[in-house]
Amino acid sequence: MNQSMNGKVVLVVGGAGSIGAASARLFAEFGATVAISHRDVPEEATAAAKAVRSLAGEGHVALVADVARTDTLTTLRAEIERRFGRLDVLVNAAGFTKPVPHADLEALDDDLIDRMFAINWRGQFATIRTFAPLLKASEDGLIVSISSIAGTNGVGSSIAYCAAKAGIDVMTKSLARVLAPQVRVLAVAPGVVDTNLVPGRDTDFNAKTAATTPLKRIATAEDIASAIIACATQLRFATGTTLVVDGGRSL
Repeated sequence: MNQSMNGKVVLVVGGAGSIGAASARLFAEFGATVAISHRDVPEEATAAAKAVRSLAGEGHVALVADVARTDTLTTLRAEIERRFGRLDVLVNAAGFTKPVPHADLEALDDDLIDRMFAINWRGQFATIRTFAPLLKASEDGLIVSISSIAGTNGVGSSIAYCAAKAGIDVMTKSLARVLAPQVRVLAVAPGVVDTNLVPGRDTDFNAKTAATTPLKRIATAEDIASAIIACATQLRFATGTTLVVDGGRSL
């Protein structure tokens, strides 16, 4: 099977984060030209610029967009078209969470719920909606969204986060139907990953989680990135499914 991504253009939305940056590195190593999007804030701009400089090959770029603002996604699409004239793979790696104990219903207020869904569900959908025409034009398009086992087991940083990730799984099925055959739509569902996404999760939390996971460790960002690249290079007949990559955590 040809695993080369030569000639392909990949957009990693949220590429300044750990999973996004690791995915960008792998796609570049496989020969793709990679665009990384990040919010217009100094720390993300710095991280994205550093990520682009580390990529193998040439022609990669960091561009600004905020998934919670569709106007910035439309601008990003125009820039992708101008620079590359095509898009073959979209990786939805933007995400946000804030830990809220599930029993503390009052702490999960309306503003936090709205923000959780604006970034983790509506933003993912808006990104796909924006780039669907380019991906269809590729006729071999691929969308990979980041879900979570929290979407099926209901155990996660907050009830709203679990619900948003369940929504990603359903969206993946729905969009796989309507975008086929030109575009395949998949999701990757990690368990606990060694990133800074969830505030307050330290080495003790990671060690305890690893001890109760069948493979006796938590995931690295590279583990999840490997699953994402497999969607592009190996799982060519898969669409509408969520690939669980959790070391057996959900068993």
